[in-house]
Amino acid sequence: MASGAPPFRPEQYERYRRHLNLGEIGPEGQLAWLRARVAVVGAGGLGCPAALYLAAAGVGTLGLFDADVVELSNLQRQVLYGTGDVGRPKVEVARERLAALNPDVRLETHALRLRSDNALEALRGYDVIVDGSDNFPTRYLVSDAGVLLGTPVISGAILRFEGQVSVFDARRGPCYRCLFPEPPPPGAAPSCAEAGVLGVLPGLVALVQATETLKLLAGVGEPLLGRLLQLDALEMRFGEFQFGKDPACPACGEHATLRELVDYDGFCGVPAREEAPLVELAPAEVARRGVPGRDYLLLDVREPDEHAKARLEGARLVPLGELPARVEELAGWRERPVVVHCHKGGRSAKACRLLRDAGFLDVANLAGGIEAWSLSVDPTVPRY
Repeated sequence: MASGAPPFRPEQYERYRRHLNLGEIGPEGQLAWLRARVAVVGAGGLGCPAALYLAAAGVGTLGLFDADVVELSNLQRQVLYGTGDVGRPKVEVARERLAALNPDVRLETHALRLRSDNALEALRGYDVIVDGSDNFPTRYLVSDAGVLLGTPVISGAILRFEGQVSVFDARRGPCYRCLFPEPPPPGAAPSCAEAGVLGVLPGLVALVQATETLKLLAGVGEPLLGRLLQLDALEMRFGEFQFGKDPACPACGEHATLRELVDYDGFCGVPAREEAPLVELAPAEVARRGVPGRDYLLLDVREPDEHAKARLEGARLVPLGELPARVEELAGWRERPVVVHCHKGGRSAKACRLLRDAGFLDVANLAGGIEAWSLSVDPTVPRY
């Protein structure tokens, strides 16, 4: 190894040799990829091939965001999954496939739906966001989060035989709102489920997204900033539409007014979804449920120092701040009873909503938390 060269292991030299031989990439570019953190929003038609190629390239950390499970209709285009995976959480299967592809890659799985109240925290710390979502509220949400975090977004979209890709980075170019100031009227743009999509089309679009991601991370080439690449697969024609930063853009313009994430369903005219009321169980009701860890999962979302002061027998500790990144550790309880507790019930209520968003079907909050348990069930549990 030449003096001062990046310290690759012998197997890494062999794995990445074709990159190392490229003068534009070389050891410095490969090392940049190995040190990078990339978020992939949506593990569907776009997210699957994008994640595959980013993992193969040696991107050091991939964050996968998707709350859905594998369905049979996904398999026509979502290439990380097989028939035997139907019914399993997508991020769980994706983690297995990508880990087998490249052990250099650290995989952070987030089985949750990005919303205004969790997106900034969930996406913070990533160098690039690859947006493979399939709906307008999420695209506006991810773009605005990218603006507020100062993180570039590689956006892709597909429908029937057509696709498009662009790079949005408000620090040096336009954002998604500059190109699309207003969402289309509700119902004007059909979904892929309604209109169909050619199964190979997401692969074409996602590989452009992956290419743009690697270029940004290595600092090479000319990114698709201010350029919308358009693909017609039937004619196999690529076109380009150029656009600039909108001075009046509320997110990134000269007098931007966007300071926080908003209600994106409302902005896009999506009817509000009625949220089921949170299930609250009194301590005595929980005590009658049986043995924690066998009959139900008792989840403690307090901090480790609180857990050390007082704990409930059989409770599993996952602090609330870590829950989005660790929710897949609990995947075996998705269809089984889960009871969440904290000190007095506030944090556990937030955790219950997060778990419901991640597809857990039977989630309840311990009313009053461990404090109420000590007062009404077991006084030997210390109060603090």
